[in-house]
Amino acid sequence: MTDTNKTGTSAKSYDGFDADERAAMKERAQELKTATRRGSRGANVDGESDVLAKIAEMPEPDRVMAERIHAIIKASAPELTPKTWYGMPGYAKDGKVVCFFQSSHKYKTRYSTLGFNDVAGLDDGTMWPTAFALTELTAEDETRIVELVKKAVG
Repeated sequence: MTDTNKTGTSAKSYDGFDADERAAMKERAQELKTATRRGSRGANVDGESDVLAKIAEMPEPDRVMAERIHAIIKASAPELTPKTWYGMPGYAKDGKVVCFFQSSHKYKTRYSTLGFNDVAGLDDGTMWPTAFALTELTAEDETRIVELVKKAVG
């Protein structure tokens, strides 16, 4: 692709967002439109079905991992509301996404990610992790996720 930039010179390519990133932004825009149409009550009610639908679209083994993480989060932090966030399963408190699951398939990475946003209360000194790589879930991993989610919601 050749474009002319502001200086009048040619640019052979654009190094901005890739197709997966653009798709995620479009999904987020659609999520916001859908939430607006549903109103404040409807977004909470339908959020779980949206999350379950996104999980169902995932290939193995991400789907199995996402199903288990969904169950862990619902059991350990029932105050979190499931909702999609950039096309990923997310879990919100007071409308703000606290944590999310990113399938390795989403951005074609070698591992899935359990991530926490800045509203999560994971602060530990001056530096702490906010995302965790997952290749599978062991009993020890599940215990750690329960601890993290409980700490995140305070």
